[in-house]
Amino acid sequence: MSIARAIDREAVNLQRTGALPAYAPLIGQEAAQVGSGAAIDKRYDFAFPTYRELGVAVAMGVDLTGYMATHLASWHGGLYDPVASRFAPIQAVVAGSVLHAMGWALGQKLDAGLAPVGRAPNEASAHDSSNPDANEPAATEPDTSSAPIGAAIAYFGDGASSQGDVHEAMNFAGVYTLPVVFFCQNNGWAISVPTENQVAGGSVSARAAGYGLPSEKIDGNDVAAVYEATARALNRAHSGGGATVIEAMTYRVGPHSTSDDPGRYRSLDEEQSWRARDPLKLCEKRLRDEGLAGDEFFTEAAAHALEVSEQVRAGILSQVDRPMHELFDFVYAEPPAALLAQRDRALEEIS
Repeated sequence: MSIARAIDREAVNLQRTGALPAYAPLIGQEAAQVGSGAAIDKRYDFAFPTYRELGVAVAMGVDLTGYMATHLASWHGGLYDPVASRFAPIQAVVAGSVLHAMGWALGQKLDAGLAPVGRAPNEASAHDSSNPDANEPAATEPDTSSAPIGAAIAYFGDGASSQGDVHEAMNFAGVYTLPVVFFCQNNGWAISVPTENQVAGGSVSARAAGYGLPSEKIDGNDVAAVYEATARALNRAHSGGGATVIEAMTYRVGPHSTSDDPGRYRSLDEEQSWRARDPLKLCEKRLRDEGLAGDEFFTEAAAHALEVSEQVRAGILSQVDRPMHELFDFVYAEPPAALLAQRDRALEEIS
């Protein structure tokens, strides 16, 4: 979480100095992202992020310079390997990652030789609960020993939950019992619209029952609670139990993006009240109270986070522009005459 926050701060600085054209800060959401990312089993699972999942990338060991290069507005996006890292390319289309995850989960079921048939009419009832702890076994890490079918985890926000894509994906996953975890980070604001003004039914997790899916509404600032909930959902998916909806209640302390001014639509008192529940501070207090870490550990963690952020900064600043012709080379297998003419004009202008 310290690494994610250090890089996040560095990214904002890079945008302010013109090195990055834009950036979406994650400060305040580190526990939701790192906790869920740490539960993912990279042997079988695949994460489908939005544009704000730096913490998940850190937890999954994604090449962080490559990840941050996606914010350079290069045509080819990031420089990390999505297949090797099990971390899909950043998705800027709101809710697009959810459909991608559902489709990948369907592919996993087909690859495992399992027909994508729906569950029996009453099969889901034993799991329908806003808090499935009572009917799901506790888990500390995904158990893939009995049924290592791959699971997808789809990240999206409370604002994205109002998109039709999310409803289509959840319905499809419910009908066909797909191995996917719908992970909603409810950070309180869909840009400038508060959750209560755009989420009907009280919560995102409450909607799961309509699709025959279990759900958990958790404290998204408690990294251990996030990890455990995600592990339970992945266990269920691995064993053929189907999809789960997780709603991690957290807060976007910073702006929606570096072009946003949150002071125009929310109060400073609200921000300060959530800063008191800073996920890094909560984690530090727990580790200290339980005697698991002391001053030396936190000093080393801060120093390591700073070192990594400086490496990422240097890596970003060392990136060079891609050759102009590549904008045209990878559009069509057989480029039409109009595209070739555009290419020739562009190359002539920069020559």
